[in-house]
Amino acid sequence: MNPQTIKVACSNCNLRELCMPIGLSREELDRIDDVVAARRTVKRGTTLFRNGEKFTSLFAIRTGFFKTCVASEDGRDQVTGFQMAGEVIGLDGIVNDHHTCDAVALEDAEVCVMPFDRIEELSREVNALQRHVHKIMSREIVREHGVMLLLGSMRAEERLATFLLNLVQRLHARGFSQSELILRMTREEIGSFLGLKLETVSRTFSKFVEEGIVEVKQRHVRILNTDMLRDIVNPKPCN
Repeated sequence: MNPQTIKVACSNCNLRELCMPIGLSREELDRIDDVVAARRTVKRGTTLFRNGEKFTSLFAIRTGFFKTCVASEDGRDQVTGFQMAGEVIGLDGIVNDHHTCDAVALEDAEVCVMPFDRIEELSREVNALQRHVHKIMSREIVREHGVMLLLGSMRAEERLATFLLNLVQRLHARGFSQSELILRMTREEIGSFLGLKLETVSRTFSKFVEEGIVEVKQRHVRILNTDMLRDIVNPKPCN
């Protein structure tokens, strides 16, 4: 892949508050601008990085959607997460200087490349950046715990309801609707992430439609009753 590379300016980016520390001075922002040196375009279906590749940079997603996945022993791809604009990917590589998963673009995307050695260097001087990097790492740990809970103890309905609520909440933080979303991933990819078979995902979507919880037109999902979705995840105690 020969990515298109262009100069970046974090200080003028409308996603700054999602992937950069809040409250930086103009001088500190200028210094971060120097660290985030380039943008890279990633075409749909191509990889940003692969399992086993040397880790050099973190990537802030500017536009588009990604999935991270690992190959299981039988050769199938196991989806480990979905990432969207304003989120940072590549943290898996920090542990042993090599990436431990593939990051694949689910649509044409653009990322800001952040060389990790430069981030570490600047973090020692800009405390807000260091705290922000720690926060991103902590968020990833919390997310993994959430996935373990999802796969370990929830029924199919709970898993899909949790997934939809989480997705719409993250999109809403980026200025999108609280009730409508377009699924960038396939039903099969959702099933892989949730530990469910494709048929189970399709059947559960149909059940939600029948119960008037959601409206589904191919990849377009409209949540008609958010409270019912929440009740599936956290049932109200019977009196």
